[in-house]
Amino acid sequence: MTGLHERHLAVSPDWLALYYRQPLELTHGEGRHVWDADGNRYLDFFGGILTTMTAHALPEVTKAVTEQAGRIIHSSTLYLNRPMVELAERIAALSGIPDPRVFFTTSGTEANDTALLLATAHRGSNQILAMRNSYHGRSFSAVSVTGNRSWSTTSLSPLQTMYVHGGVRGRGPYAELSDERFIKACVADLEDLLGHTRGAAALIAEPIQGVGGFTAPPDGLYAAFREVLDRHGILWISDEVQTGWGRTGDHFWGWQAHASSGPPDILTFAKGIGNGMSIGGVVARAEVMNALDANSISTFGGSPITMAAGLANLSYLLEHDLQGNARRVGGLLIERLRAVGAASDAVREVRGRGLMIGIELVKPGTDEADPEAAAAVLEAAREGGLLIGKGGGHSTSVLRIAPPLSLTVEEAEEGAAILGEALRAAG
Repeated sequence: MTGLHERHLAVSPDWLALYYRQPLELTHGEGRHVWDADGNRYLDFFGGILTTMTAHALPEVTKAVTEQAGRIIHSSTLYLNRPMVELAERIAALSGIPDPRVFFTTSGTEANDTALLLATAHRGSNQILAMRNSYHGRSFSAVSVTGNRSWSTTSLSPLQTMYVHGGVRGRGPYAELSDERFIKACVADLEDLLGHTRGAAALIAEPIQGVGGFTAPPDGLYAAFREVLDRHGILWISDEVQTGWGRTGDHFWGWQAHASSGPPDILTFAKGIGNGMSIGGVVARAEVMNALDANSISTFGGSPITMAAGLANLSYLLEHDLQGNARRVGGLLIERLRAVGAASDAVREVRGRGLMIGIELVKPGTDEADPEAAAAVLEAAREGGLLIGKGGGHSTSVLRIAPPLSLTVEEAEEGAAILGEALRAAG
């Protein structure tokens, strides 16, 4: 155990998890690579939990942060803030939401917490619909709408939450149905559930479940849900903390795979927009955003320095068509990983979209999740020079792969080869 690890354990809570038997101290990064304190170089396929969206040490972002820090770092929302207004204007235009208003926070957890506050205030109800296997953050309210036992730390809640089928395509009671029948069954489940409510405030859903193991329903499920929700006046919150900014390749926002019934009422975002800076936020129709009838500000949300970073990062993303790169290179990577998976009895499924890919592991010859194998592959990949993540529903048995969106073809091939070796070594 290193001295830094011992110091960490002495001052940190027991539940603050670290990856690896010998935890890494990352000291610097460049492009899609990071280095540890011992000088080892790694290809980064997790990006600080899908947060380093464009590249490590991106010069455009570094320059924007440095220049803004030389002017003023902090002011709060009590004063006009030019970078905040400029970034809000750009995000509002990209959101697809009519008459949008934008509120910045410091994290995805806080963004989802704000969305729940807005929805319950607007609707005058504390009933929330959420998806099974979901994850929305670590605050008291966000945990209470999280449908993943591994991350739901308490059953106490300020909300009455009811869970809907549909977020997981490949497991559960509807897994054997065709996509069309799967959607119909999930809609029927939603209709039945609404018969037992007194008027829910909102449905909160990740278009692709992140912590849950990069699971997703068939395209169009949330559009079908939206038709039902609209009849009941229930809002739709799309949690885009992990799916936003073009990561899925096919769409800029995850909700656009379910767009036939229009955009969500509320959209939450975070992670990638800051490329490592602490940015989260909410976009909502003015009618919904303005539902609060008491004062509210943010001390740190929308700070000049984080907004400068977000502006530079978003500009780089759009100007270099990183969404298109996620589609092209992500398509190649998932093909390579499926070939790797086909050679391993431990791989149940390789799934994903763009540069958001999950490899689900099971005990060979069974359908039983194998978290020990996932941990072993994580270690073996690190030994091979690759950093990945893990997650999943009932057990943490899914390898999570989400590199920066500037990933090259050569790096995708290299990462797939290392993962293939890691699966063989761990098996």
